[in-house]
Amino acid sequence: MKSIPIPLAALSLLLVPFVASLFTDEVQWSGFDYLIMGVMLLVLGGGIQWVLQKAKNQRNRVIGIGFVVLLFLVVWAELAVGVFGRPFAGS
Repeated sequence: MKSIPIPLAALSLLLVPFVASLFTDEVQWSGFDYLIMGVMLLVLGGGIQWVLQKAKNQRNRVIGIGFVVLLFLVVWAELAVGVFGRPFAGS
């Protein structure tokens, strides 16, 4: 089975908020928002790919991918609503 290249997958996921912004005023992303999320998605995909290449067994792959996804979600939540109150938070 041939996999989808990471940049194509990231671009496809970025189409979701773009299309939503065409139909509602609830989604108001700037170009910078798309840039940051695009970079985050590329890093997520690259991190998962790296874990899959480096991990030798299934258990380590699951743990590694779980860590990468958790890190992505923490950064996303911080940028979106400022969960930890850091100065770079979005709120």
